[in-house]
Amino acid sequence: MLTSEKNQTSASQSFSLKDWQGGYRSQPQEFAYWIEDIEGQIPADLEGTLFRNGPGLLDVGGYPVKHPFDGDGLINSIAFKQGRAFFRSRYIRTEGYVAEQKQGKPVFRGVFGTQKPGGVLANAFDLKLKNIANTHVVYWGGKLLALWEAAEPHRLDPQTLETIGLDDLEDQIAPGGAFTAHPKFDPGHHSGQPRMVGFSVKSGVSSTITLYEFDLDGKPLSSHSHTVPGFAFLHDFAITPNYAIFFQNPVTLNPLPYVLGFKGAAECIAFNEKAPTKIVVIPRNGEGPVQFIDTDPCFVFHHANAFEVDGRIVVDSIRYSDFPSLKGGENYLNVDFDQVPEGQLWRFTVDLAAGTADPTPLVSRSVEFPTLNPERVGLSHRYLFIGATHSPTGNAPLQAILKLDLETQQEQIWSAAPRGFIGEPVFVPQPQGQSEDAGWILILVYNAERTCSDLVILDAQNLEADPVARLKLNHHIPYGLHGSFVETYFGPA
Repeated sequence: MLTSEKNQTSASQSFSLKDWQGGYRSQPQEFAYWIEDIEGQIPADLEGTLFRNGPGLLDVGGYPVKHPFDGDGLINSIAFKQGRAFFRSRYIRTEGYVAEQKQGKPVFRGVFGTQKPGGVLANAFDLKLKNIANTHVVYWGGKLLALWEAAEPHRLDPQTLETIGLDDLEDQIAPGGAFTAHPKFDPGHHSGQPRMVGFSVKSGVSSTITLYEFDLDGKPLSSHSHTVPGFAFLHDFAITPNYAIFFQNPVTLNPLPYVLGFKGAAECIAFNEKAPTKIVVIPRNGEGPVQFIDTDPCFVFHHANAFEVDGRIVVDSIRYSDFPSLKGGENYLNVDFDQVPEGQLWRFTVDLAAGTADPTPLVSRSVEFPTLNPERVGLSHRYLFIGATHSPTGNAPLQAILKLDLETQQEQIWSAAPRGFIGEPVFVPQPQGQSEDAGWILILVYNAERTCSDLVILDAQNLEADPVARLKLNHHIPYGLHGSFVETYFGPA
């Protein structure tokens, strides 16, 4: 039985490595069924569809991937209506997935170190990327899009999850081009209409960031490009009504081991602890100068949110003291969490006139995957919901959800420890809800006791209460990356 936080006291006691490893089994099967095994009750006014993306195949024909980020994308959907839920899963039929399933072995190299069989000679000078479409899935302009930041999106049928093909976002993405796995959705309080804001980056000795904005119908509103000195490793960004904000991490890339077939491209990245992290501020309207503001050396994958106040920009981000990679090429399943830097929530207050940034820690617990009420994107926010370690100190797998009240500094914790392991929380606003935290947190939990996954629904206003409902799936879903909720029901009639 999953226990509450008070029953465990340290990171080392909160989980067993064997339990955690169970969530990294490949799931080659695809499913479609009504979820019948439910504890509690699905709220009657929870209607819509939760889409999740992540690496589902962690081996190809028995050849394991070196890192889960190289695994093929598996889309899962749970459609809610009238207190019932329908589950569906399907692999994205990318070019690489189809080719490798046909041949029964890897035929592409992975960015994070997965190699083709045959040793160095089989991999040297093979620089063709496999679009694995495994990072995020969003619904915008009537399209369901599976995203991977190094290539074009794949369009899917939201009802069946069948792959339709590559999508160029109304001719915005050139063949072989790329689009972020982290678009932002401006609720439109400032501009008068909701928008999807995204970017692409071409990295090199100098890098180019291109910003895109799309209206509710998916039609392009604007695009503009900007040169950034140096190599840019950009996974996520933040927006305000007037700006797009990037953190240019102080890393370098030595491509030679990749070109010669010894390593994956991401394994060739090195963190420079003596160089500053640069905050890049780009006007969303494309007018005015791009500002580059130094802050202390750190590495940032994900941002929680940003907003403007009195000529300053405030950005809440997950900060690492170093690039959080495996050291020495170890098997990721046997990772020593004590050797991996912890992600912590920090606030960066950027003074645009002075060209300075003031970083302040907000949460010392190890955390990742921040989220908030989507109506507050780009605006000041009171509440954040973040995946967290069970223990308040030390590093470990994510097993808990932390709710932070930035007005009172109070924290609430819901934990699935010792045998539950979680990923990114998704906030779903309650219809007619008046408070910023009126809604539900939807979270996939790998339940090591059942060796299956659960979809847990939590009351966002009372996170520490028993779950509103726990939907027990008939199988496991490998640990995923990102997902989204849409108010449209995409289940059976």
